[in-house]
Amino acid sequence: MSDRINILQAAMKSVGLGGGPQSLVAGELCDGTGAEITLIDPYTEQVLARYKDADMALSQAACTAAKTAQIGWAKGISAAARGLVMQDIARAVLAHLEPLAQIESLIAGKPIRDCRVEVAKVAEMFTYYAGWADKLHGEVIPVPSGHLNYTLREPLGVVFQITPWNAPIFTGGWQIAPAIATGNGVVIKPSELTPVTTVALVKIAEEAGLPRGLVNVLCGLGPTSGQAAIEHDAVRKVVFVGSPETGRKVAISAAAALKPAVLELGGKSANIVFEDANLEHACLGAQAAIFSGAGQSCVAGSRLLVQKSIHAELIDMLSQGMANITLGDPLSEATEVGPISNAKQFSHVTGMIDQARDAGASVLSRNDRLDQGYFVPPTVLNGLSNTAKAAQDEIFGPVVTAIPFEDEAEAIALANATNFGLAGAVWTADVGRAHRMAEAVRAGTFWINSYKAIHVSSPFGGSLNSGFGRSSGTDALMEYTAAKSVWLDSAPIPRIAFGYVS
Repeated sequence: MSDRINILQAAMKSVGLGGGPQSLVAGELCDGTGAEITLIDPYTEQVLARYKDADMALSQAACTAAKTAQIGWAKGISAAARGLVMQDIARAVLAHLEPLAQIESLIAGKPIRDCRVEVAKVAEMFTYYAGWADKLHGEVIPVPSGHLNYTLREPLGVVFQITPWNAPIFTGGWQIAPAIATGNGVVIKPSELTPVTTVALVKIAEEAGLPRGLVNVLCGLGPTSGQAAIEHDAVRKVVFVGSPETGRKVAISAAAALKPAVLELGGKSANIVFEDANLEHACLGAQAAIFSGAGQSCVAGSRLLVQKSIHAELIDMLSQGMANITLGDPLSEATEVGPISNAKQFSHVTGMIDQARDAGASVLSRNDRLDQGYFVPPTVLNGLSNTAKAAQDEIFGPVVTAIPFEDEAEAIALANATNFGLAGAVWTADVGRAHRMAEAVRAGTFWINSYKAIHVSSPFGGSLNSGFGRSSGTDALMEYTAAKSVWLDSAPIPRIAFGYVS
C-alpha cells in the first residue's frame, strides 16, 4: 500500500500539488475547514488521503476571485490572445500526461491506459476551443424599420460547474475549455471522491499562462461548498454532470436562485442488433459499450436489444468474450477493466444484480473474483423484460440487460420505452434501416455500426432524465454566452418612438 501512496504523492508533486487534496482559490492551494473526507483506493480498499470540505467561506472566496479575474480575461486581452493561452495550456497538459494519468488511475480506479487517452483528450479540448476564441461573433439583421441592428455574443460572467467521479479530468476539461474560451470565469467542484486531477489541471493551466483566479476548484461536498456557490451573486449559470437524482436537486437550487442550468445526467441507452449485422463486429461493439470503464459511463449500452433470430447466438458470443477481458490493478498496463470507483457504487451495482436474479434473470458472469477491490465482473442479465428494474434503472456498472425483439417497430418501441434519452446505437447492413432507427430512437447521440465514438467538436447531451442543454461542439459556445441586440438609428432625423415614422 505504501508504494501506491508514494506513486500518488510523487505524481501530485510533479504537477505542483502538495501532499493531500486542497482547493485552488485565487491561484493558491487552500485547506478546507469543514467535515473530513476520506479518499479510498478502489483497488486495495485502503485510505489514500484525507482532507477537509472546502465549506462556505472558500466557496465564496472562489466566486469572488472568478468574478474579479473574469473582467480582465474578457475585456483586458483580445479573444485571439485568449486562444493562444489555451493552446499553451493544451501543450502543458500533454507535457504532464503521465502523472495526471497516474493520479486519475489511483484515485478513480480507471485503467492507466484509459487515463492516458482521457488526458490527451483534455489537451485536445483546449486546442479545439482555442480555435473558436476569436471566431465567436454576432450577426447583422436586416430589420424592416431601417435601423442598423446587430448582435453581440457576450460571456455570462462566472459559471459554476459540478463534475462526477467516473471521469474527473475528462469532464473537467470538457466544461472548463468552452467556458473560458468564451470569456467566462469558472468555479468548478469535482466530486469529493475524485478531486485531485481537476486541481492539477487548473494548476498546470495557471503555470501555462491562465490568469490566477479565473478558474477556481472547490474540493468539497455539494450541500455545503456546492450550495454556497450556486447561491453566490457572481454565479450566472450552473452546469452539472452526474446522476439524475442529484441533478434534480441542483436544478431546483439553481431555479430557486433564478439561474439557468445545463444538466448532463444518466442514461439507459439501447444498443440494437439486427439479424443482418456483422455479429462479430456487433459483439465487440457491445462489449466496449458496456464493459469498458467498468460500465461507469452515462452513455453505456446497458440495454442490448437483439433480434430474436440471433439472440441466443449473440449472447453466447458475448459470454465467451467476457472470459478474455483482463481485470486487475488499474496501474497495470495489462488491465482492461478496473474496479468500481467507490464502495457506495459497488454496493449499488451488486445489489442490482441480486435484485435481477431474484426477479428471474439468468445471470451470466465470470466466476473468478479478485480477493480485493470493488470488482464486479462483466455480467449479462438475460430473460428479463424491458419493464424490469434492471432494464429501466441506471446500474452504472459492467452489467448489460439483454432483451429480444421481433422487428424494427418493436425495437424502436423498446428503445424509447424508458425515462432516459441520452444515447443509442444500431447494428445493421441495411442503410435505410440505419437512418430510420437514427431518426426514430430518442437520443442526443446515436451511433450506426459503432458505439461510444465521441469528440469535443460534436454536441453532446440528452433529454428527459438524461438532462438538458449541450456541453460540447459549437452548441457549448451558445450555452456559455448570451446574445445582445444593438440598434442604431441611422435616419437623419430621429424617428417617432412608437411608429418609427421619419
